Amino acid sequence: MKPGGQPNLQQLMKQAQKMQRELAAAQEELAAATVTGQAAGGLVTVTLTGAKVLESITIDPSVVDPADVETLQDLLVVAFRDAARVADELSADTMGPLTSGLGGMGGGLGLPGF
Repeated sequence: MKPGGQPNLQQLMKQAQKMQRELAAAQEELAAATVTGQAAGGLVTVTLTGAKVLESITIDPSVVDPADVETLQDLLVVAFRDAARVADELSADTMGPLTSGLGGMGGGLGLPGF
């Protein structure tokens, strides 16, 4: 944009298209990535994609006690939350550089409100 002038719409469109391609590539990267969460020192593990799609659950037989199902349920929740936290960190690392220029409502485009 020229100082005091109108923004160059063609340039803005090119920037928006480039950002859209970069975001799509980052989303594909996240969908292909896998992260693992653990509970009880790795006796229960949950594997998610970077997009938080459940891929697998592994449970060590030593934590399976038919008389104490609640503990196993709690371990599954802990492992899932741990994996989700790792997926969130991966997403922030992957998407952060692409979205940081948006400035809230897209202020990086040089248009008020966009």
